[in-house]
This record gives sequence, structure tokens and C-alpha cells, in this order.
Amino acid sequence: MTLNVWLLVGAGIVIAAIASVRLAHRSGLPSLLVFLGFGLAVGPSGFGIPFESPELAQQIGLSALAVILAEGGLTTNWSHVRRSVPLALMLATVGVTVSIVVVALAVQGLLGIDGTTALVFGAVLASTDAAAVFSVLRRLPLPPRLAGVLEAESGFNDAPTVIAVVLLSGASGSQATLGTFLLETSIELIIGAAIGLAVGPAGAYALRHVALPASGLYPIAVLALTFVSYGGAVLLHGSGFLAVYLTALILGNSRLPHRAATRGFAEGAAWLAQIGLFVMLGMLADVVEMPSAIVPGLITGTVLVLLARPLSVVVSTSLSWALRLGWVGWRDQAFLSWAGLRGAIPIVLATIPWAAGVEGSKALFNQVFVIVVVFTLLQGPTLPFVARVLGVSAPGEAHDLSVESAPLEELKADLLQVKVPTGSRLHGVEVFELRLPAGAAVTLVVRDGKSFVPAATTRIRVDDQLLLVTTAACRDQVERRLRAVSRSGKLAGWYGERGLE
Repeated sequence: MTLNVWLLVGAGIVIAAIASVRLAHRSGLPSLLVFLGFGLAVGPSGFGIPFESPELAQQIGLSALAVILAEGGLTTNWSHVRRSVPLALMLATVGVTVSIVVVALAVQGLLGIDGTTALVFGAVLASTDAAAVFSVLRRLPLPPRLAGVLEAESGFNDAPTVIAVVLLSGASGSQATLGTFLLETSIELIIGAAIGLAVGPAGAYALRHVALPASGLYPIAVLALTFVSYGGAVLLHGSGFLAVYLTALILGNSRLPHRAATRGFAEGAAWLAQIGLFVMLGMLADVVEMPSAIVPGLITGTVLVLLARPLSVVVSTSLSWALRLGWVGWRDQAFLSWAGLRGAIPIVLATIPWAAGVEGSKALFNQVFVIVVVFTLLQGPTLPFVARVLGVSAPGEAHDLSVESAPLEELKADLLQVKVPTGSRLHGVEVFELRLPAGAAVTLVVRDGKSFVPAATTRIRVDDQLLLVTTAACRDQVERRLRAVSRSGKLAGWYGERGLE
């Protein structure tokens, strides 16, 4: 197909996927299921668009996951997850290890898979999915610590699982000792953490002290900094995912210019990455081969959800209590066990052994696909019910207040910024003397680097910056009045000055 046809098809898929998000939101399903369905519909099993490259899927998938993790870090409130980080790190390391071992032992015994392939299978399924967790749990009224554990875990556990899958899928994976495996994993995590903790603060400092010529450049710069962290860590043989998440977490919680615009841009980029990622994975799947993967997939998924995940939670929380990092009650443990959603990450990770030519990896990919679809369909919509039954929901818990300029558009209002230049007759005028129309008001004054809410008698000075909110209907009238007062003072109307030009 020509480029124009690809653009048309791609745009059509994106628009259809966006329209389907509302349906998924109402039903409580993670949107990934709908996007995977689009991929199956347009792929070789549907309309026949060919896509059969696990190597390309792996590269695109890892890049898309980096974008999704960056958005997760940028939109995570550190004050909400800070107390949850120790337990989240325990789940992302000890919990992941327990899950890998339990799943590997189970599939080796139940499905007759060799040891190395069984470990790969366990590693592929060990990580919870950031996109699935964020999309479902941020709509649930949960206590801050419980929600924080799940969010932070989904951000942290990608790094060790990716490392584990890559090492186990390598040519020498069957010969690697446990000590070598742990050493390489630790080194990659340390390098990734160091890069993230260096790029994040440095980027925040630079963005606060460099005045960019356009506000739209700030969101691009922030996202670019997260990929500087990702690429730098990978080149130094560190964990790119840990680096990008830490960088984004630091930038997202720093006082940067245009934070609302940056967050909106990151969310848009993450949605686009999710749509492209899930559609691509759906196209890679072969519907003809799926029936043979249903039974082993359901067996493995049942072991994962009912045994491996709960055991990893129990071990991690018990170790956390033993280290005096805090105790988690059985109700919270039960919810943590059920809320360990799998999504795109296991499917992407399944392309790594497939691309590496690991024996049985194509069947592994199909089984992981079945597990993600079936158990996401089972767990996602039932989370609110499970939270109520376990008594862990918090209906009265305050949610983050998202503040941006979009509500002004809904109210048909505009935000104006006025800087008082030297020689302007706005100097010395009190705010009430501006005599703005009823639909407008001066809401903030920035003077000498400090901002304050003005009173009616506040006098305007040269070099002040005024922020005004005005309805769209009277915006022209407001602008004319400000021009008139700037030229002729508070009695401009008496002198016939209307500020028309």
C-alpha cells in the first residue's frame, strides 16, 4: 500500500479507537481489549493487512511502553505514593521473583515445558501493566496507600521483568547461574536508577531557568528528557524503563512552567502509544492458532491469578512487616492479589523470546495473548465489586483536582495576560477604576516576581502582569477598554477614547 493509504487506514483506526474508549469506560473494561480487537480485525485474520515480524513488534512495543511509563510518572502524585514506595519496591522485586518461580514450576509440571522455557513464561507474566492499572484504578475510590502501592508497583516492576526476560531469552540463558543473573539484574537496575535520578533533577532545573520562546515547547522538552534518560540508560547497559519512570516522576512533581499543558500532552502521547501498541499486537496474533492456546493459557492464567500473585503479595507484605516498613491487612492483601492486572506488557515481553528464536516461543505468545484477554475481561470489571466486598473502597476519599484551561472553553471564557509597559497610563489606576464589563475580572497580579490576588483598590503599576478572565462575548470590549485606559487613563471615556485600534 502507498503511504497515503497507510495514513488513511491509520487515522481511521485511531478515530475508531478513540470513539470506543467511551464504551470501554462505561463498562469498566481496560481499553486495551477494544484496541486488541481492532488489531485482530485489520490483521491477517481480518482484513488481511500483513504483519508477521516479532522483531519489529518488540522494538515498537518497548518504545511505546517507554511513552506509557513516562506518562505514568508525569501524572503520579509523589505525595500520594511516597508512603507506598517501600512495599511497591518489594512487590516489584521480591514479588516478581516469587511469581516467576511459582509460574515456572507450575507450567513445567502441568504443561510439560522444559525448565528454561518455563522460567521465560514466568518472567513474561510477572509484571503488572501500568496502562491497565492506571486506566482502571484511577477511577476507583481507594485509600491513598492502597492505590499508591498498585500505581508505584506497576511503574517499578517493568524494569526487573524486562531484564529477566531478556537474560533468560539469550543464547546463554540456560547456562547462566543464579548468582550471575542476580548480579546482572542488580547492575542494570542501579545504572537505570542513577540515570533517572540524574536526568530528572537536571532537566527540571534547566526547564525552570531557560525561557523557551513558545509554551508548546515545554511539553515536548519534558517528554524528550524522559527519552534522553531511557536511551542513555540502554546505551550504558542499564534499565531504560526504570530510568524513564524515575525521570518522569521527578519532572512531574517539580514546579515546571506549563505543567497542565505538559500533563495533557503526555496523556495524549500515551493514548496514541497505547492505541498503536495494542492494535499492532492484535495484528501480530494469529486467530487460527489461538484455539490450541486456550487450554494451556487458562491453566497458566489460573495459576498466575489464584496462586502466584497471591503468594507474591503475601511474601512481599510479610517481608515488609519484618523489615518494619509497615503492615498490610489481609483485606488489602486480597485486593492487591486480585488487582494485579496484566495488559500489553506481557504480550510485548512475549515477543522477546519469539524474536530470539526460543523454542516454543510462538506458542508462548499465543498463550499469553489468551491469558491477557480472558483475565483482563474477568478482573477489570469486577474490581469495584471486589473492593466493596473486601471493605477497602473509600467513597469519601478526595481525588486529585485537575486544573487546566479546558474548563474555560466549556464556559466560553478566555484567559488574558496583560503586561503594563513603561509610559502606560494604566500606572496608578485602581482595579475598580478599569470599569471592566460584568463578564470580566482581574484575577491575579504578578509584581516583582510575586503573585497576589488584587483587591478592588489595588493600584496597577508599570511592569505589572495582569491575568484577566473574561467571557468570550465581552472579550473585545475588555480589550478595547484596556487599550483606552492605557492611552488616556481612567477617564478615557470622557475624552472620547474608545480603544478601537
